[in-house]
This record gives sequence, structure tokens and C-alpha cells, in this order.
Amino acid sequence: MRNKPTNHLKLSLIFGILSISALQANSQTTSLETCFNLAREHNMTLRQAKSALLSSQYNLQAEKKSYLPKVDLLSSYTYLSSPLTVNLQTVKDGVVEGSSRQSVNAANEAFKEVTGTDLSQAAQDRIYNASKNIIGGIYPDYNPTLSKQSYFVAGLGVRQPIFLGNKLDAAGNLAQSLVTSAGINVELVNKEIDFLIAAQYLRILYLNTLFNKQQVMVEALTKNKNYAQELVKNQILAPYQKSWTNVVLMQAESHFNNIKLEQQNAYLELNKLMGVPLDSAIVITDTLKYTAIEPFKPEGDFWEANPVYKLAGSKINYAKTAEKISKSFALPNIFAIGNYNLYQRDLPVLIPDWFVGVELQWTLFNGQTRKRTLAARQLVEEAKLSEDNASLGIKVLSTVARNKMKSLQNEVGSLDNARKEAHTTSRLITERMKNQLSSPKDVNDALVIETEIEKGYHTAVFGYYLAAAEYFNSLGKPQQITQYIK
Repeated sequence: MRNKPTNHLKLSLIFGILSISALQANSQTTSLETCFNLAREHNMTLRQAKSALLSSQYNLQAEKKSYLPKVDLLSSYTYLSSPLTVNLQTVKDGVVEGSSRQSVNAANEAFKEVTGTDLSQAAQDRIYNASKNIIGGIYPDYNPTLSKQSYFVAGLGVRQPIFLGNKLDAAGNLAQSLVTSAGINVELVNKEIDFLIAAQYLRILYLNTLFNKQQVMVEALTKNKNYAQELVKNQILAPYQKSWTNVVLMQAESHFNNIKLEQQNAYLELNKLMGVPLDSAIVITDTLKYTAIEPFKPEGDFWEANPVYKLAGSKINYAKTAEKISKSFALPNIFAIGNYNLYQRDLPVLIPDWFVGVELQWTLFNGQTRKRTLAARQLVEEAKLSEDNASLGIKVLSTVARNKMKSLQNEVGSLDNARKEAHTTSRLITERMKNQLSSPKDVNDALVIETEIEKGYHTAVFGYYLAAAEYFNSLGKPQQITQYIK
């Protein structure tokens, strides 16, 4: 049974590697949904969160068994600096006196049994003095040793909790709240990773769009350079005009190469987020196409579905449980105890083979208890404020994202009209150059302006989709962006 999670993890890793290999072999465009699935299996941060959840679940299982008795094997070896001794001199007077009195009583009883009368007082005094002298003379004048200098004992000790002032229930509730928090943390990590992957995927689509547009720009400038070269060769155009086309072309090629490097970096960051090897050849050939998204206003307490809010709420239960635990320290602890001796030898006092009992532990005074309770109570208030702050932050994020979408939607519309006008202008100037009514420099200037406007348009589209991703993320559903960028 214990091997199942490990086997499942191994199978997941194998399927993940096979899916990546299949994409590489077919050069198939990787969808955003596929990126999400790969990240759920391989992302390191998500795997850490799942590991923390599993650890808290094991801890909860352990707390549920805290009611069971504790059985310990107890053993000890003791070596004394000198053997144990009995100080007989401290009891000498009492022993001699008592023994002498007993001798007098015994003689008197024997005499009385024979004669029917008691001994005379003088006879009793003589017997007393004689006994005292004899016993005092033979009484040891040293302290005898009782046993050896070393002892070894072993036994089984049992300790069963009976009443711990609700400490066990509170500890179980605390462990349960940690499991709940760890589970919500997995949701939160998964949500944030999905959002980051969506943002990175959008960035790659954006760079793909700029790459294609810049490639068209380089091709157009190359044609314009070749055309200017022909005009210079035919002595129709001044040589400096051709040099100017070279300068603009080199700048365009440099920008083109920079976009390729940005694409490589974007793929590296996406691979890291997905948890796959950095050199994995993930292929994304799509470009960013604008589709209007209606940023509807969420209804009700929508923030309650966001893991950020739920995680803040789970801390309230944790704080309340911590307050109960702090109060339970003022209550007594009662245990049933028992012991069974397995081995004892050379002990000065023989211990019975077994014993049972009840143990009470009650802290009557601890200067820290009240302050700890106040600190735990304040922690509850802090957790409630954190929950309120989380809901406020989510509402602000949602509203700001919707406003960004509306603003960028207007900007996209304006830039779309501008790029169409710029394209028409570039086409007309190119036609005029063919009729020698404009120069190659005029064409270059028009192409540069057209490209900058195109870049501004696609940057606005990219910002629009990022705002949409932020909006869906505020709702706790960053995956919802996939239906708009397929």
C-alpha cells in the first residue's frame, strides 16, 4: 500500500516525458492547456506544496493515535562511588534499651508462670543491667554494607492518558487545520503557477507576432535596399541614399535578432514553470490575435472562491485552536501508569514484579500561561484582519483588471485604425517610388513608422490579454483565459 504514491509519481513522470517527446517529434504546437497539465505533474513549487500536504496528513494520522497508551522499555545501570551502608550507631541506644526491656519482661513472665508472682524490683533491675551490658557488648561497632556498588534493572512501563484538559482534542484540531491550510496552499500554488504560465504563454505569442512582423519588415527593407542599389548603378539615385537604406536595414536586422533571443529566454522561463528540462523543445507557433472579452462584473462574494481568501480564512481556525491549547495548559493531566519488572538483581530493596497507579500532573502556577492565552487571542484578531484584507485586495485586483481591459480595448481599437492607415501609406509611397515620385528613404521612413505602430498595436493586445488573465486570476480561475487564445 505504501508504494502506490511512489509508483503513481513514477508513472506521471514517464507519461510527462513521453508527452514532451511526442510534441518534439511531431513539431506540434503546444497548447496552453498542455502546459498547464505538464506543470501540474512536474512543477517543483507545486510538488513541494503537495509534499507539505502529505506531511501534514501523516501528522494528523499520528495525532489521531495519541489516545493510545505509551509502552516503553525502561532499563538503567547504576554504579555508586561506594556500597550502600546502614548506620547502626544512630539506633544503638534504642536497640539496646528495647532488647533489655524485652529480656526483663520475658524473665518476669517465666517466673510468674512458675510461682504465680512477679520478680522483685531488685531482680528485674539486675536482669535489666545484665542484658544491657551483654547486648551493648555484642552490638556491632561498624556500619555494614547492604549490597554491591552497581545495579541493573529493566522493565516495561505503560502510560495511558485519561484526561489532559482537552489537549489531545486541541492537538488533533490543530493538525486538521494544518492539513486544511496545506490543501488550500496547493490550490493557491497551482493557481499562481497557472497564471504565470498563461502570462508567459501570452508573451511567447506576442514575441511570435513581433517576430513575423519584423521578418516582413526586414524582407521589405532588403528589397528596398536592392532597388536603391539598382538606382545608384543607373545613376538615378545619389549614393548616400543607398547608404541610408543600409543603416535602416542593419537596425531592423539587429531588432530581429533581439526578438529571437527574447523568444529563447521566454521558452526557458516557460520550461522552468512547467518543471520540464530547460532544453525541452516546446514548440509554439501561434501568434497573438485579438478577440474581445466581455469583462463581466462578478456577483456575490466571488472572492470566497479564491484560494488567497480561503488560505487567510484557514488561519482563523488555526488561531482559535492555538487559543484553546493555551487555555488547556491551566487544566490538570491525569494518566494511568503501570510497570512490569523484567530483570532486577543485587538491589538493596526488592521491588514487586508489577504495579499500577494513577498519576496527576497539575501546574498550579505558571507566569507565562495568561500571556500566552492573550497572545493566542490576539492571533485570532490578526487572522480575521488578514481575511478582511485578502477579500479587499481581491476586489481591488478584480476592479483594476476590468478597468485595464476597458482602457486597453479602446487603445487597441485606435491603434488598429492607425496601423491600417500606416499600411496604406507605406503601400502608396512604395508605388510612388516605383514611379520615381518618392525616394527609398521615404519608403524606409514609412516602413519604420508602420512597424512601430504595428508593435504598439500588438503590445496593446498583449497588455489586454494580460489584464484579462489578471482578472480571471482574481476570480481564482486563471485557466479560463484558454478559451480566448486558442
